[in-house]
Amino acid sequence: MDTFLTFMLVGVVAQAVDGALGMAYGVISSSVLLALGVPPSVASASVHGAEVFTTAASASSHVLHKNVEWRLFVPLAIAGVIGGIVGAYVLAGLEGDVVKPFIIAYLAVMGVYILWKAGHDVKPRRIHQWAVAPLGLIGGFLDAIGGGGWGPTVSSTMVGAGAEPRRAIGTVNTAEFFLTVAISATFVWSLLTGHWEEAGALENHAAAIGGLVVGGLLAAPFAGWITKTLPRQALTYGVGGLLILLAGFQGLQLAGVFA
Repeated sequence: MDTFLTFMLVGVVAQAVDGALGMAYGVISSSVLLALGVPPSVASASVHGAEVFTTAASASSHVLHKNVEWRLFVPLAIAGVIGGIVGAYVLAGLEGDVVKPFIIAYLAVMGVYILWKAGHDVKPRRIHQWAVAPLGLIGGFLDAIGGGGWGPTVSSTMVGAGAEPRRAIGTVNTAEFFLTVAISATFVWSLLTGHWEEAGALENHAAAIGGLVVGGLLAAPFAGWITKTLPRQALTYGVGGLLILLAGFQGLQLAGVFA
């Protein structure tokens, strides 16, 4: 029960941040699981399994509060699903830490740039549809192999490119539901076909997964309201600051400061 309650608290905090700023549920949850010695592929599958439920609730909230830009949603979701399926299959067969230093550097640079934009109050501009498909493909792939790269990569890039933070966060969070379902289905397929050798370890972490689901569901319904209510400049500062914190934390993990 202690494990369940601990991960329920992790799920509440992670989903509250993710719902408001468009990132961090996967990164926070995966980091806690990895720190406990859970294999990377099992951690990613656990988080994506929990996200099937939390992203559905979060997406519904963003749709309800009109935070989704539908013309960008369709190409983003389709490309994200394709990238996620490829990434999940790759991760189920091998370790996926090779690209992590590059992701960390990208997040740090993007965080500084977004903070600069917030400080200069740069106004939002229109994002072209053709630009989000490649972004979704990369974001989906990184999310599957890293257990939490969709929000930091896609939300940050869209905000950095000039999208209104509220619309970027709402659109990315809503598309994430379809990405998560696709990645989870790929893990299940890999399990059934024997491609995923560590699948049995999921049974040892059922309480943690359950806690993540319940905690995330408690916080997810408030996602759209928070994003809609916060001022644009405050959201921009929040996205930039969180990116730098995530990059710093993951950099310390990579350096071995944290387990």
